[in-house]
Amino acid sequence: MSIQTESGEKIENKKPLSPKETLEPEPSYFALQAMWGVTKHMGGLKATEELVELCHIDKGKHVLEVGCGTGMTACYLAKRHGCRVVGIDISEGMIDWSKRRAKRAGVEDKVEFRVADARTLPFEDTLFDAVICESVTAFVDKQRAISKYVRVTKPGGYIGLNEATWIKAAPPEVVEYFSHAMGKVEFLTSDGWKASLEGSGLTDIVVRIYKVNALSQWMNEMRQIDSLDYFRAWSKFVSVYIKSSVVRKYVRELWPPPKSIFKIFEYFGYGIYVGRK
Repeated sequence: MSIQTESGEKIENKKPLSPKETLEPEPSYFALQAMWGVTKHMGGLKATEELVELCHIDKGKHVLEVGCGTGMTACYLAKRHGCRVVGIDISEGMIDWSKRRAKRAGVEDKVEFRVADARTLPFEDTLFDAVICESVTAFVDKQRAISKYVRVTKPGGYIGLNEATWIKAAPPEVVEYFSHAMGKVEFLTSDGWKASLEGSGLTDIVVRIYKVNALSQWMNEMRQIDSLDYFRAWSKFVSVYIKSSVVRKYVRELWPPPKSIFKIFEYFGYGIYVGRK
């Protein structure tokens, strides 16, 4: 998979480490997140609530979250909206964190977590009222994955995505930075994401695009991450950074970004994309 720059150049992405691989010798975006137990997505809790509204998620609904990470959204949906949630992730480490979070949140009876791949989905047809995915579909074969989301959704049900979206054409060094920092990822424009939903036969498509900046994104993340998770993650990060020369090298390659952390957000934001089966 590749990312295209404003000049038309295509940059091939590095293959990320599998979930069971160690951080040595090459740490990856998802391996680090699984290690310290915190995942995040653009727009934070505000974006999640928008998906809830547009996908008509409420008490009694059966929801699949693809790429559940450490279980924050799945547990939130079960606790706040009273729905039944199945969360899947390709990483065993993420699923372990999710199960611990569900126990801590007291929602073990409403959520189920399992290791699974977005591109195959080991579920029967027309099982879920809604399928949601936050900052995951950009990392896989989009058309293949979305077709699987549609397959497991009931007729009249909803598929909702929150995905990073190019706001304007990025210079090559910015595209290359994200390619290296986030591994196998391909952001699309809003038209590209909409076309992916239409190509899977979805109708009544809603597209909402948001610009963000470094401060607002950080604040959105902090509203969703509780203090215990936040301090534990930073403690773990500092510990691994001190102990691992490979992790130190990885971090130094990513910081500083090619443009300031404030200017890099000029090129991308996030989009909420919802379609009905």
